Amino acid sequence: MSELLEYDNQLRDKYPIIAGFDEVGRGPLAGPVVAAAVVLPANTEIPGVDDSKKITKKKHKDLAKQILSVAIDVQVGVVNASEIDNSNILEADKQAMLQALSKLQIEPNLLLIDGNTSQLLDTHHEQKTQVKGDSHSLSIAAASIVAKAIRDELMKGYAKKYPGYGFETNSGYGTKQHMTALEQYGITPIHRLTFAPIKNNLNNWPRNEGINTEKTEM
Repeated sequence: MSELLEYDNQLRDKYPIIAGFDEVGRGPLAGPVVAAAVVLPANTEIPGVDDSKKITKKKHKDLAKQILSVAIDVQVGVVNASEIDNSNILEADKQAMLQALSKLQIEPNLLLIDGNTSQLLDTHHEQKTQVKGDSHSLSIAAASIVAKAIRDELMKGYAKKYPGYGFETNSGYGTKQHMTALEQYGITPIHRLTFAPIKNNLNNWPRNEGINTEKTEM
C-alpha cells in the first residue's frame, strides 16, 4: 500500500467518504484558477499518482483519465481572471473549490484540502487541511492532477485565441516569451489586471481581444 493511500485510509476509519481538493493557477499572470474535488473508492491504488508538480503535462492528461475512470465522483470549479481581479487570489481559490464542492453528487464526510488553515472553506462540512497535501494524500494528489490537466487544456484553447503568448507551454506564467508578447500584442481579457507587472502597465501596453476561433455557419 502506498503512503498516500495509507494516509487516506487512516482518516477513513472515521470518515468513510473523503473528498480531496486542490487548485492550480495561483501564480500565472493569465488564465483562470481551477480547482478539483475527487472522491475515490477505499483501498484504490492509482499507479503513478504523486505530487503533480513532479509530473509532465502528458502524464497529467493520462493520469487524469485513469482517475476519472476509477473515481466515485470528480467535479471541477473555474474562476476566471476578472473574478480574481474583483476579489483576490485566495478568495478565488476558495470560490473554485466551493464550486467543485457544490457539484459533487455524493455527500462527503470530510473535505481534505491542500494547504494551510487559510484554505478552509465557508461550509458546514467537516474539513482538514494538509500542507503539501498532494505529496501526502492520494485524494488530494488526484485532485491536483485533474485540476492541472483541465487547466492545461483551457490554456491550450486560449493559445489559439491569443497566439504568440505561449500559453500552451507556459500556462500563463510570466516567461520571457509571455512578457515580450504583452509588450508587442497587449493585454488580453484573460490577463489578471491586478497582478504586477500588468497593473503597472495598464496605460502603456495595448489591448488584444484575440482571434475569433468560432466557426461561422453559412
